[in-house]
Amino acid sequence: MLTLLSSSVFFAAYEYNVVFDYGMIENTFQTNPAEALMYVNFASIMNMLLTGILPAYLIYKVDIQYKPFLKELLHKVLFMLTMLAGLGVIAFFYFQDYASFGRNHDELKRYVVPTYFIGAASKYINVRYLQTPMQYEQLGLDAKNVSANPNGKPNLLILVVGETARSMNHQYYGYDKPTNAHTQDQGLTVFKDTSSCGTATAVSLPCMFSRMGREDYDARRAYAQDTAVDVLDHAGIKVQWFDNDSGCKGVCDQVENITINLKSDPKLCSGEYCFDQVLLNKLDEALANAERKDTVIVLHIIGSHGPTYFLRYPPEHRKFTPDCQRSDIQNCSATELMNTYDNTILYTDYIISEVVKKLQNQQDKFDSAMLYLSDHGESLGEKGMYLHGAPYRIAPVEQTSIPMLAWISKDFSQDNHLDMACLAQHAAKGGFSHDNLFDSLLGLMNVKTAVYKPELDIFARCRG
Repeated sequence: MLTLLSSSVFFAAYEYNVVFDYGMIENTFQTNPAEALMYVNFASIMNMLLTGILPAYLIYKVDIQYKPFLKELLHKVLFMLTMLAGLGVIAFFYFQDYASFGRNHDELKRYVVPTYFIGAASKYINVRYLQTPMQYEQLGLDAKNVSANPNGKPNLLILVVGETARSMNHQYYGYDKPTNAHTQDQGLTVFKDTSSCGTATAVSLPCMFSRMGREDYDARRAYAQDTAVDVLDHAGIKVQWFDNDSGCKGVCDQVENITINLKSDPKLCSGEYCFDQVLLNKLDEALANAERKDTVIVLHIIGSHGPTYFLRYPPEHRKFTPDCQRSDIQNCSATELMNTYDNTILYTDYIISEVVKKLQNQQDKFDSAMLYLSDHGESLGEKGMYLHGAPYRIAPVEQTSIPMLAWISKDFSQDNHLDMACLAQHAAKGGFSHDNLFDSLLGLMNVKTAVYKPELDIFARCRG
């Protein structure tokens, strides 16, 4: 078992520069079969056969002859003492060199197979399953919706939570390809210099909706307390969560939520994945049956999830070619890989533009707005790294810099006293993060509660 597990970890580290620390172990435990199968390809299968199954079989077939227990124990102890003595001699003569190298390259210990991933897995199992569960803490029970639109229309906010989208591949952030062609004329507000809470969905998603910020985020505590959507629900706002990704990681457990059935639509789903268009269809149903009350609808898209980027967009949205039509992305050229990823960004832009159009059609019923932000970024071969999930301390900017966009209708801004010129100036200054989401959602929906922090609400300074 150790050899088989080590084979998989070795392949991920060697090919993608993935580090199996606590966060990656958490991400692995929380994945689903469809997501895991995306990493199965010819290269990974051959690696498993040659460095996993074959050695494991040979180990299994070896007829190991053990000495009597005490002699075997003595032999092992003497062996370890000899090794320690050897290390001691090396340390005596070269300690200064090793100490300096170790301090400057602390991340190397994270690549030691199998000790590091075993330690990380043990820590995760202990924290997640063996420790006494924390007492659940409800937040914002005093929450009140103080919205009082003069025209009598309720507020409707669509929150689109992206997946694996990095800001540097967005035209809005200076990219030289038209990856935001669909929304260019829709008047979106672009929030510059925005960073994620983590580098993997298992961390970022619960973190961005929690009362905690990135610096003080604790996963156990996050699962044991209310989220931003729970506080909105306490305030009497209707909350719905529609998921086309790997689930909401506990964020939406106490509100109305639906995870898309991967066999629900033969045109848009393959049984292993669905295009994000299915969420637009689900949104149509929700809007057709919407109550006349303040509402927040969350669309959790699959966005740019790799390594099978080519499965994230339909053929008619394959605009940048040649693209990488395979999952072993390290064997594609840099141009092919970038084109494939850019197609996912462009398709997400299409989804956002369709959401905006649907909200524009609802303006006689609702004061409507849309907010989009991604959970984390992605490495595409820069510095030899692929995918995401690197420890935050050593994570490259490609994995932490994310897009955040907003569309706000004229009626929404007027009735909620939002100065859009002020917001545009504030957004252009940058310096935002997932830490702002909790309070920005409450502020946009006019929720008054003791847990609200106006200094973290990115809309507060532009609200009259």
